[in-house]
This record gives sequence, C-alpha cells and structure tokens, in this order.
Amino acid sequence: MSVTLTTSAAQRVQKYLESKQDCVGLRFGIKTTGCSGYAYAVTFAEDIKPGDQVFESHGVKIIVDHESLGYVNGTEIDFRKEGLNEAFHFDNPNVTDTCGCGESFTV
Repeated sequence: MSVTLTTSAAQRVQKYLESKQDCVGLRFGIKTTGCSGYAYAVTFAEDIKPGDQVFESHGVKIIVDHESLGYVNGTEIDFRKEGLNEAFHFDNPNVTDTCGCGESFTV
C-alpha cells in the first residue's frame, strides 16, 4: 500500500508545513459527496490518530485514515500551476469513472 507525492506536490506541502509549526504532515482521504460518490479530502494534519496509515514521500508524511485507504491506495498526488490556477491533482488507479465537472469520482 502506498500514497506518493510528486516533487512539485512535496515542495508545495513542505513550504506550507514550514509556516505551520503545529502540523505534522498532509492528511489525505475521501469524503462522500458529488454526483459520482466520492471526492478527495486534503488538509494539513496536526496529529496522527490511531488507525491512520502514514506514508513518507520526498520527506513529507502523508496520513491516510483507515476508511479511505482502500479507495486511495496507489494514488500519486501532484501539484500543478496552470495560468492563475493552482491545485492538487490525483492519479488514482482505483477510479473507474469521474463526473463531468471533475469534482467527484467512483471506485
């Protein structure tokens, strides 16, 4: 099982973590929402909870809750800047379909 960051995503997360002394890493998971069923939940973690799985990529801890792990296993997280927009992008091998707007997915 694994979740990884690209170099670009790791640099973005590290920059944020440097300014937040109380954060230990990136919390990554899913939430039920949208027309396709699931959406990604990305926040900065202040702690590691019992049952969390911790991965390390480019020196950054990625913390995934037990319930999300089966849905995001194998995902590579990227950070892209396109014009004025910048956002995380996810290459998840478990996704079988996405909604038209790209905000949610099906596993």
